[in-house]
Amino acid sequence: MVRLHVASAPEAVGAAGEVSVKGARLHYLRAVLRLREGDALEVFDGRGGAYDATVTRLGADEARLKLGPRREAPPRRRIAVVQGLPKGEKLELVIQKGTELGASAFAPAFAARSVVKLDAGRARDRTRRWQAIAEEAARQCGRADVPEVHPPRPLVEAVRALGTARVLVLDEEERSARLAEAHAMAAPSEALALVVGPEGGLTREEVAALAAETGAVPVSLGPLVLRTETAALAALAVLRYLDGELG
Repeated sequence: MVRLHVASAPEAVGAAGEVSVKGARLHYLRAVLRLREGDALEVFDGRGGAYDATVTRLGADEARLKLGPRREAPPRRRIAVVQGLPKGEKLELVIQKGTELGASAFAPAFAARSVVKLDAGRARDRTRRWQAIAEEAARQCGRADVPEVHPPRPLVEAVRALGTARVLVLDEEERSARLAEAHAMAAPSEALALVVGPEGGLTREEVAALAAETGAVPVSLGPLVLRTETAALAALAVLRYLDGELG
């Protein structure tokens, strides 16, 4: 099914039940999808709503899409990923695949062992790119919602900005508490935040600060030592399996 993200869909529908598409999304309809008048597609608003749609007009400056009734995505547990900034394109991988695995939000974090340093301008540019990656991944995997990508913040601040009560820190030095056990202690609809360190992991001081200032609980994924990007995705997959959404 051809899908298009139109964030303004609920507010922009006119009396005829149509929504206007311009700019980059019009280019995508015309040049990439190569749709014509009368073609069918699915529109999603990024907030859990999806619509069957038909192209009623396809002009050089504007397309018009007629929308059917709004369909609401089924509720699921909100799981945010706080990712210590890694090198290269690893965060892009976490956002892309994490979106496919149902992450509700991503919060890049400056950690003690993060090599990447971003000034305000670069942070804004990266955040826009990361958000676009999340949007495209949501389109491709059939999600009707798009995870929010927060701007990079210091670690504790990044966790606090999510406003999530139950925070789980993936800690390679944790030997007793397992991720599955922490999941069992959470209510079925309780939101979770997963904290993952950058290359080299989190320092003992950071783990202690997270516990003291956000109530975070250190947990283990098991005896294997995983790369930072692998750890985030593996933890998401485990939680989705435990919630009955995978496997």
